[in-house]
Amino acid sequence: MNKANLENKNWYEEIFDKFERSLNGQSQTQLHQFRKTAFEQFINEGFPTTELEEWKFTNIGPVNKINFIASAVADKVEITRSDVDKNLFTEKDASIIVVVNGLVDRELSSVKPELKIEFANLHEAGLNESSFKEKYLKNDFVNKDGMTYLNSAFLNDGLFLKVQDNLSIDSTVYILFLNGSKNENLLVQPRNIYSIGKNSRLKLIEVYASLDPNAYLYNGITEIHLEENSNLEFDRVQDEDDSVFHINRTQVFQKRNSVFTSSVISIGGEITRNDLNSALIEENSECHLYGLYLADGKRMIDNHSLIDHAVPHCHSNELYKGILDEESKGIFNGKVIVRKDAQKTLAYQSNKNLLLSTKAKINTKPQLEIFADDVKCSHGATVGQLDEQSLFYLQSRGISKTVAKSILIKAFASDVLDNVNDETLKEKLNKHILERLH
Repeated sequence: MNKANLENKNWYEEIFDKFERSLNGQSQTQLHQFRKTAFEQFINEGFPTTELEEWKFTNIGPVNKINFIASAVADKVEITRSDVDKNLFTEKDASIIVVVNGLVDRELSSVKPELKIEFANLHEAGLNESSFKEKYLKNDFVNKDGMTYLNSAFLNDGLFLKVQDNLSIDSTVYILFLNGSKNENLLVQPRNIYSIGKNSRLKLIEVYASLDPNAYLYNGITEIHLEENSNLEFDRVQDEDDSVFHINRTQVFQKRNSVFTSSVISIGGEITRNDLNSALIEENSECHLYGLYLADGKRMIDNHSLIDHAVPHCHSNELYKGILDEESKGIFNGKVIVRKDAQKTLAYQSNKNLLLSTKAKINTKPQLEIFADDVKCSHGATVGQLDEQSLFYLQSRGISKTVAKSILIKAFASDVLDNVNDETLKEKLNKHILERLH
């Protein structure tokens, strides 16, 4: 253990002590024992290093250089309606839940009553009740590491969203996560829980944006619980400032006949790490994962996914695409596990990358682990550059080289963006991506 890392751990011991004192009577609860155990595990584990197989290509050493302060004990950041409006990827009359540094802001949130969606801050939704922990706070995440333990140690804030049984919601609900502070380097660690009831359907879009260019560490965990016959279209747009460290772990639990469709769009951040895991725990479930990551400068974006086919007759499909420019770095590590009894599984996985610079790098590792014999599975990865013949063809038709490159880049990204069902969001993303690449 180097000295810098030891000093960093001492700093976290100080802020955890301050967090404990802020809890008052809650410090004696069973929940807080769970927090203390998690914090001890974090102290033992520390931050993940490249010595760990799951972090082999993702060096988060720069996180150690900043003493972040937990948002739970930091000064509250006040925001206005203009802060919300300028960071939206949708129309202003949409249903919006605003979460500021892990806390739901009800005054700035606006969800149409007819949707009948329940939402609250996690500590208001029964966090201290043992039944709540048993039902929702699943601690059986795969690949638990220091970041998972650090989040659990400060478990208090986050969004709890619940859709009752037999509700089919046609309109989209936006969740706007606004993070950061002008005065402090914040550690923002919400634990979000989304519960979709039996026979219910919902379209949910998360948008992550920065309130200030000041660096912060977002270390969030989201649990998604899909009950029988439920359907969730879940899109995430991460467009934070380039100084931000963004680490996000999402764990999905799918019951019988459930359908989960996700599009993860990563545009901002100095270091971004997305872990998306889905456990198909009952038969006839479907999981469809799409992703698009865009990096320039010396930024790094890492996408890790795991689809666990634990039972027969389930279907999964995964397509992730990366566009990397200048000296940026991309990582894709996608794993599909087909358990011994998961016969009649259909599983397809593909990762495609476009390098716009000779200095851009990609580490891609699609994986299949199959323990059943009656399955149809495939996986693959490609890495390439813009096709010179296509560029020449477009230029020969009077199109400038810059516009020609934009056309080809848009075409490359289109089959991921086409899975974003919100047309307003899709249009703004197309424009935003091309602006990012000049």
